Amino acid sequence: MGRYELVRAPLRQRIAQRLFPNRTPSSNFGRKVRNLLMALVAFAFAGSYVLVTVVDPYGGSGSSAYAYYGLSDDEAQFYEYTTTQTVSYARGGWEIVTGDEAIHIANAETPPIGTVQQFAYDLINENGWGRDQYSCLVALWDRESHWRVNAYNSSSGAYGIPQALPGTKMASAGDDWRTNPETQIRWGIGYIKHRYHAPCGAFAHSNKFNWY
Repeated sequence: MGRYELVRAPLRQRIAQRLFPNRTPSSNFGRKVRNLLMALVAFAFAGSYVLVTVVDPYGGSGSSAYAYYGLSDDEAQFYEYTTTQTVSYARGGWEIVTGDEAIHIANAETPPIGTVQQFAYDLINENGWGRDQYSCLVALWDRESHWRVNAYNSSSGAYGIPQALPGTKMASAGDDWRTNPETQIRWGIGYIKHRYHAPCGAFAHSNKFNWY
């Protein structure tokens, strides 16, 4: 048996002999057969990958954050600037998933009584929003003004806690808009509700475009 194996023709030559019994095999012809077989294997592999991608476009390396959360049971929330966003709780904070990105928001604690954040928290509840929306509002206004009533952007002219542009817009909520944080917060939440439906929509927009 071992002696037979020593003189046995290579696999590519045996295949060539079966496919073409009347042709005298040669090393060059065997190489052509081998190259043909390798091409067929490569074609089959590529075809199978394409088929899997067509049948399951969210599988493997083609998956995205939007696809992952799109399959969850979380309630979708709609905003004007994009198609669909989903807000879910994970890893000690909130995940806001837009059409092309996922944003993580730290879970904001219940604010102390008597603070400006507590006034905003009460307005959040009055609008029927939850802790996720309050967390988004905290992240948004921490970045915009650090909740300072007299915060002023010398470059744009934006003013106050919500960074209204121009600040005179807040006069619709009260004549004391320059100095009263409650007036500014009331106007800011009303603006967010009218334009983005909820604070997480405003924060996602600000995170993407650097303004809201």
